[in-house]
Amino acid sequence: MAQGEIERLPSGSLRVRVYAGIDPATRKRRYLQETVPAGETAERDAEAARVRLLGEVHRQRGPVPRAAEGPAEASPAAVRRRGRRRGELTVAAVARLAGVSAPTVSKVLNGRTGVAPETRRRVETALREHGYRRPGNLVQAAHLEVVFYGMQSSTAINILHGVEAVAGRHSLAVSFTDALHQASLGRTWAREMLARRPIAVIAVHLGFSPEQHALLVASGIPLVALDPNGEPEHPIPSVGATNWNGGIAAVRHLLGLGHRRIAVLSGPADRLCARARLEGARAAMSAAGTPLDERLVRVGQWFAFEDGLSYGRELLRLPERPTAVFCGNDLQAFGLYEALRQAGLRVPDDLSVVGFDDLTYSRWSGPPLTTVRQPLVEMGVAAAELAVDLAAGRPLAHTRVELATTLIVRDSTAAPAG
Repeated sequence: MAQGEIERLPSGSLRVRVYAGIDPATRKRRYLQETVPAGETAERDAEAARVRLLGEVHRQRGPVPRAAEGPAEASPAAVRRRGRRRGELTVAAVARLAGVSAPTVSKVLNGRTGVAPETRRRVETALREHGYRRPGNLVQAAHLEVVFYGMQSSTAINILHGVEAVAGRHSLAVSFTDALHQASLGRTWAREMLARRPIAVIAVHLGFSPEQHALLVASGIPLVALDPNGEPEHPIPSVGATNWNGGIAAVRHLLGLGHRRIAVLSGPADRLCARARLEGARAAMSAAGTPLDERLVRVGQWFAFEDGLSYGRELLRLPERPTAVFCGNDLQAFGLYEALRQAGLRVPDDLSVVGFDDLTYSRWSGPPLTTVRQPLVEMGVAAAELAVDLAAGRPLAHTRVELATTLIVRDSTAAPAG
């Protein structure tokens, strides 16, 4: 890109970008960039900008340092303190592109009120399309924010324990937000983050829209996904568990006890972890020469007790009911326990049950639940470590971390009757 490039954006504006060498602090490619608003003279203005930026690159180049001196090293803190470089998009430039004032753009970036919804959307679109990034010299609050989509049982508590273990080592506070509750109030969790300015956000069981991701990126708030709903569309570092392997281990255990008529109660179809657990069960059944009977598969609306109760009743009413059920999580398994109790049946005498998660209650249930342990505390630790590294400007060794699941055999599984 020695001569620069001109890119047309979806809005009709033109982005001009010229390669300006390697940044000595971050060792990354550096570019001078300028955005030209759409209009009759846009192409001519863009070409003039390209020539001007090329001239600026030539003026900036000085004598090449001797190899013995090596590249200048900068601490993560020094990198984060840098200000706006020449050629990077400014708040004033975003304001011109969006047709608003600079204070209005500042309000959007800081999550403040007083901006009409349509104006806010127009500013957010300009920020996203033109790749705005806040300078790294802004002061952020010394805390990590964890965003949940519903506070599910002790799952959230275990994850927070892991996050707190890392945050404490770095003298950081931990706060949390329930995105489901925010949505019920007509509020957007990503915008809430802008006003609080955490050093990073860990989003649990959430999908991300391009608008949410771009808003956090523009405001300089790193994002880490923990057990995301699906494959992220953006390069977001993520942490998960070996859900597919966990599904295989659960069903292999049941097959080893002699079960062949095995039902699967899955979690929501839009959850990546639920699909992986179901596919793991299918793979184990297929490898054993006993394909999963799709008539025995139920897909829950939530990972909830109510799923286990309602679908459990359905399965027990079948003329030829299953001898074992693999549930998408422990809460569904507890719902299935209740369906069996109401029908006058017993676990595991009449039906073997396997859960997933290994919540604290699993060992206290009657009988104690066989389940696949998901390392929730360790997942919180891994996500927090990624978030702290991103906030400090350190390169990540891995952008995807998967922690191993473990089958925990207790008293809810046995050989099928007869």
